[in-house]
Amino acid sequence: MLSIDAIDHLVLTVRDVEVSAAWYARVLGMAREDRPAPAGGLGRTSMRFGRQKINLRPAAATQAEWFTGQAPAPGGGDLCLLTSASPDEVTAHFRREGVEIVSGPVARHGALGLIRSVYVRDPDGNLIEVSSYA
Repeated sequence: MLSIDAIDHLVLTVRDVEVSAAWYARVLGMAREDRPAPAGGLGRTSMRFGRQKINLRPAAATQAEWFTGQAPAPGGGDLCLLTSASPDEVTAHFRREGVEIVSGPVARHGALGLIRSVYVRDPDGNLIEVSSYA
């Protein structure tokens, strides 16, 4: 039987790779990684954190240039990211960065139990939940 162990990467379709990459670096402290374009394709911009990454796919990319889901669109993502910071620290950080808090801190059920979450939106409207376990 097949068993899945972890998530390696996610792909978000974005209107402007530069704007999104700058936001994820500034607001969430992720490290930008760029890879050159393969023959006949597009270069890749990824945002690394921990052992994972988010690939930022340009909305204008075709399926031939970047093979992805059937209906890629900016703003359709909903991610929960974990931090060791407290919900109060997360809230204070977002306020310092001028990022509007959509909801939180609120209690939710994560993969391993109760989490406290703060919700914001990235430049494309993707819902970004930043959470910590008690």
